[in-house]
Amino acid sequence: MPTTRPFPATTPLAATPVTLLPLGAMLLAGSFSAVAQEATAEPVKSLKPVTITEKAEEAQGKDSVRATSTSIGKGKQELRDIPQSITVVTEKLVDDRNLDTLKDVLHNTAGVTFQAAEGGEEDIRLRGFSLATSGDIFIDGMRDPAFYERDTFNNDRIELLRGSASMLFGRGSTGGAVNQVNKSPYLVDQNEITTTLGSYNYARVTGDFNIVTGESSALRLNAMTTKADNNGAGTKIDKRGVAASYRTGIGEKDEFQVGLFSLQNDNGVNYGMRWIKPTSASATSTSTINEAIKPSTYYGLDSDYNKGKAEYLNASHTHRFDDDSELKTTIRHGVFSRDQRASTINYGTTNGVATGINNFSDATLITRGTVLKIQDMNSTYVQSDYNTKFEAFGLRHEVLAGVDLALEGKRVFAGTAITKASTVATSTSGSGSVNESSRVITLSNAFAADNIGVYAQDMVQVAPDWKLLGGLRFDRMRGNYATYNTAGRQTGAYEQTIGDWSQRVGALYQPNELSSFHFSWGTSFNTSADTYSYSSTSQNTPPEQSRNVEFGAKLDSADRMYTTRFAIFQSTKFNERNTDPDSAATQALLSGQRHTTGLEIDASGRITPQWEIYGSYMWMPDAMIDKSNATTDAAKQGARPGLTPIHSGTVWTTYQFTPKTRLGAGINFRSEQAPATNPGFMAPGYATLDLMGEYKFDEKVTLKVNVTNALDKLYADSLYTNFYVPGSGRNIQATLNYKF
Repeated sequence: MPTTRPFPATTPLAATPVTLLPLGAMLLAGSFSAVAQEATAEPVKSLKPVTITEKAEEAQGKDSVRATSTSIGKGKQELRDIPQSITVVTEKLVDDRNLDTLKDVLHNTAGVTFQAAEGGEEDIRLRGFSLATSGDIFIDGMRDPAFYERDTFNNDRIELLRGSASMLFGRGSTGGAVNQVNKSPYLVDQNEITTTLGSYNYARVTGDFNIVTGESSALRLNAMTTKADNNGAGTKIDKRGVAASYRTGIGEKDEFQVGLFSLQNDNGVNYGMRWIKPTSASATSTSTINEAIKPSTYYGLDSDYNKGKAEYLNASHTHRFDDDSELKTTIRHGVFSRDQRASTINYGTTNGVATGINNFSDATLITRGTVLKIQDMNSTYVQSDYNTKFEAFGLRHEVLAGVDLALEGKRVFAGTAITKASTVATSTSGSGSVNESSRVITLSNAFAADNIGVYAQDMVQVAPDWKLLGGLRFDRMRGNYATYNTAGRQTGAYEQTIGDWSQRVGALYQPNELSSFHFSWGTSFNTSADTYSYSSTSQNTPPEQSRNVEFGAKLDSADRMYTTRFAIFQSTKFNERNTDPDSAATQALLSGQRHTTGLEIDASGRITPQWEIYGSYMWMPDAMIDKSNATTDAAKQGARPGLTPIHSGTVWTTYQFTPKTRLGAGINFRSEQAPATNPGFMAPGYATLDLMGEYKFDEKVTLKVNVTNALDKLYADSLYTNFYVPGSGRNIQATLNYKF
């Protein structure tokens, strides 16, 4: 298989307009020009030193599960000043629970479910609405492609914005957005190496090195390598990553940062287990998980794999004006790829009798199909944000304005299918390999898009206890898509240009420093190109529209060590794409509608100096497909959508029994839910128990032992109509952390 795949001249990527790159350069130059302007002006005042602040901010995420600020709202803001629900998972919580992947982190937040996504993270659901297929996963506020398996080794925290996010990020889903905040250099010399050993020959080593190189500059290096025979759910692990970032001018008028990131995955892939009938003669609608199979069971071939690569370079410049205004411009260029071969699993018949729980045995025949995913993607993003505060007409204003630009191109390749042998169920490993040297790869389709977004919002202090917010964004997206046959000849070409608006309004009532109540209303839209493709009908279909209405509060304890957040919400997609017989030949019909209504509660912080707690819970009693042309259970009007459990959440708590000893325990839970397209049966609800014990030898050395899913609960984690991916079984890991 070739290591490089040059773009054919006939692909849309070759013809993609490159005008955005000069525009991005102009934005970056405009940011730099502020340096020259300030240099020639007579100084009015100097900025406050922020070294102590930098240290405190870094320590907060390492030492507490509670967060007070966020960068998900385009610039750093206090959580209490954002009229929308946000859940923050800090580095402390990630370390306490050994959360190696983004998916692990999202398990520890309420309202998040997973569609079985063919080995990647392509379909994450929040409040019952898809996130990742429409590109609602971000790194430092810039879009991140959805088809690789993300690791947390370079994450400072994970921020989950709930509800419509288009005013901030452009086209997006109804449910919300996930922002991964990368670790950044700060002005303290601090280094640590962490080694973890565990079940299934699990071995992980990470290094985090922060080196002060000058009075206002620092270098940060993070590295990771992880291997395991099994992740507890049938997938081997083999990955490595490195990230480096250099930051200078920290706390000064002009701050610069450059960085690089590389993550290489050569993991296995468990495509999933088939739902199994209670008896061999029962109907499909009563299917359930196969309790005769351990979650770590793997029925694929030894030669199946999920190889992925994510690499990007980024640079940013921040200019701080003398009036406390700030202009930040960032550019990032990334290259991503995935090459996956997986086995689809099914149960064969025995003497003409279908397989059910009543007759499943070691002699049951396991049949295999082949699924290939061979893709690559290039992306370039430029973003420039201006924040300022001023008084006008007797009112205090906090204004955010900005522009973001994007070039995205994705190619999908087809490979020749390779026949796989059937085996009996006792052959759970070492069940054969296939030789991929005979595989022929050809271009299947290519997608390209250029995007520009312009946005502004103003938060106005209208009274001592009241703030009002209004925001508006316009996006213009131009995409093209082409399909090809195995001979390389173009068989279809589609294109679409869309311009659309997103709105955001909100109100904050803050009677004191400990309480903040909010109301918000926002809109978002989804284009036909959410999955990086078009068809003859979708290229003519306008965007879907959605809105989010929310009332909530953020309440701090008197000592400000503990925070509670709650929100009552309704999220609605009110013109969902449907197929209409009268227009099926030309476009989809925007006649569908679905909604979810519920209550969210988050709690985090220290109840006492020794007792720390983190909890996230969602109650979603009302979820329904309101309008639909479908007649099947999958999208039938009046049905509850798939992947929308009534109850979901997590609780984690630790207690410092002695200066050296800390113990912790937690529960993750989801009530019963239908698979993604609701085939008429429910996946059982579940709750898993996690345990942790930590002993601190001294200020440098700490030993921690984690037991995840301590009761070895069998449950279906990622769900699809015909199959599920099991959740990990019991897993024991010991971690040694050394700081110097």
